[in-house]
Amino acid sequence: MLGLDVGSKTIGLALCDAMQTIASPLETIQRTKFSKDAQRLRELVKEYSIGGLVIGYPMNMDGSEGPRCQSIRQFAVNLEEFTPLPMLLWDERMSTMAVERTMLEADLSRAKRKQHVDKLAASYILQGYLDMRAHG
Repeated sequence: MLGLDVGSKTIGLALCDAMQTIASPLETIQRTKFSKDAQRLRELVKEYSIGGLVIGYPMNMDGSEGPRCQSIRQFAVNLEEFTPLPMLLWDERMSTMAVERTMLEADLSRAKRKQHVDKLAASYILQGYLDMRAHG
C-alpha cells in the first residue's frame, strides 16, 4: 500500500511492509504539473509493487467536507487515468498536527520539520488505515 498526503505544493508518500502492519515515510514529491506528479507515482507503484493507494482526505473537524475535500476527490479521479489501482480516501483530520507535535517533542529544527512533515503525515494516514484493518 502507498499512503498519500496531497497538498497544494507537495505530496507526501509512505509505504507499508508486505504484512501491511507498519507504515514508513518514503519521500515527498514537489508538485509541478499533474501529469509529472502522476508519472512519479506510477514509477513508485511499479518499483514497490503497490497494490492500492490510501489518500488522505482533509475533512473538517466537525466531520463536514470543505473545499479541500473536493480538490482531493478530483485528484483521485484524475489519478484513475494513470493507474488502475484501488484508491481509498481516508479521514486525515489531525494528521499533520499530530506529526508536527511529535517532531516538536523530538526537538527537530523548523527546517527539518518542513523537510519531513509531508511524508510523515502520509505515514500517519497510512498507519491509521492499517490499524483500522488490523483491529477493525
